Amino acid sequence: MAQASEQRRIEDATVSMSAISPVDFGEPEARHLLWRAGFGGTPAQVRALASMGPEAAVDLLLGPEGDLPDASAGDRFDGDIVREPSEQERIAIRRAQQAGDEDALARFRLERQRQQRADREQLRELQAWWLGRMIEDARPLREKMTLFWHGHFATSYRKIENSYHLALQNDLFRREATGNFGRLLFGVIRDPAMLAYLDNQRSSARAPNENLAREIMELFSLGRGHYSERDIKEGARALTGYSYEGNAFVFRAGAHDDGRKTILGRSGDLDGDGFVEAILAQRRCAEFIVARLYAFFVAGLPDDLRTAPPNQRSVILSLTRSMLAGRYAVRPVLRRLFLSEHFYDGALRGAKIKSPAEWTAGLCRELAAPARDVGGLVEAMGLMGQRLLLPPNVAGWPGGRAWINASTLLTRQNLPVFLLTGRRPGDGDAPVRDLYDAAPLLDALGVAPDAPARTMAAALAAHLYGVWADESRNPLIGGRIDAAAEAAAGATGDERAVRIILALAAAPEHQLC
Repeated sequence: MAQASEQRRIEDATVSMSAISPVDFGEPEARHLLWRAGFGGTPAQVRALASMGPEAAVDLLLGPEGDLPDASAGDRFDGDIVREPSEQERIAIRRAQQAGDEDALARFRLERQRQQRADREQLRELQAWWLGRMIEDARPLREKMTLFWHGHFATSYRKIENSYHLALQNDLFRREATGNFGRLLFGVIRDPAMLAYLDNQRSSARAPNENLAREIMELFSLGRGHYSERDIKEGARALTGYSYEGNAFVFRAGAHDDGRKTILGRSGDLDGDGFVEAILAQRRCAEFIVARLYAFFVAGLPDDLRTAPPNQRSVILSLTRSMLAGRYAVRPVLRRLFLSEHFYDGALRGAKIKSPAEWTAGLCRELAAPARDVGGLVEAMGLMGQRLLLPPNVAGWPGGRAWINASTLLTRQNLPVFLLTGRRPGDGDAPVRDLYDAAPLLDALGVAPDAPARTMAAALAAHLYGVWADESRNPLIGGRIDAAAEAAAGATGDERAVRIILALAAAPEHQLC
């Protein structure tokens, strides 16, 4: 019933791709933009964005064209933890096996186990580093798009067991965050993490592996039903010899099938680049990527786009034309989307459930709360169903309503307690170690620290819930505000505001954006 109601609401959204008027771009619209194109913001950031007007606000979030990241995971992390044995080591292992030297073999095994432990620790550091960027980076859209590409080109440490390769992939996604999809796809077929994850590193003319070709077509660029089994087999042949050595891509010419191939109607001695070019020549590819971007930034779509509401199909068709005109440039598509009247339609606000990454980073950003222990936040995100760099499979996280169940909601209730009080589940009656300073937030909202509890709760609800704080749209909001005010009974100072925030953050409305 709730899903049907939500679908009807989305069907009522305007189809207009005209730019929103500056007169219609106020704080509610700026807050919506900050959440969808980033991870939320403080009241001051919302006001600043609103005062700029829509074009300047969107351009600020997009950043200048060609803007490069100021940090690289590849430069920060160790690329030598996991490595293949050297030729000398392989000879030594072979001799030990032939001689039955169990002591020597045990030493080799222990060294391998040491590498694996060190690499798992580096994975945890990489996860924390990336979440830290989502929380603090001045270009939140870049990290939001890095998260989008990670979910799109899903690759898991669980199989490849090389944290540095995932760091390099993370850098690839960040460099091309709002760049060019075609350039990104050329990079993906040379990415060591992807080559290992989809078993292409040993694919040869004699035994082509179809995994990479299949997933590129099915999940990354075209979608099921828009290619044939022959296209997959021919694509696998084109990708033979695409491998890596250490931390770098290598093309093994001796393993490559240089015979004639036909992929999606294009024929010749096609290699990996020819495979990608054949895909990019399909109009369906642009439509597929636009639909994925729309589902991530605006509202969910059915698997079969033909069954989507007409207004959504119309918007995606319009944006597809923009992507094709820009030769797969992503930035102009996002700019047009983020400026459109469709994007700001009230029917589409609050239509998405925040992912654990969005919710966690957003909670820190909207409250300007200290992260305390970013590694602990990463673990909490795992309990909420999203372990960064560990998606469940090559299709990525399903998202939407899959984020919410009894277990994940419990963690979503416990995490704000930790951020605002430092208390963890199981601390019992232990004293609060470091209470959140609510004064800056209240001051930014124009609420006096000694204001009536309901006045304070209403102001905080407006900030935390956005469109859902509108009583005409959400008949439950009055009850949420009353309950939050009651939760503050008997408290004074910062504790009073903290109790109100915790009560509001535990409500369903805070899970939406």
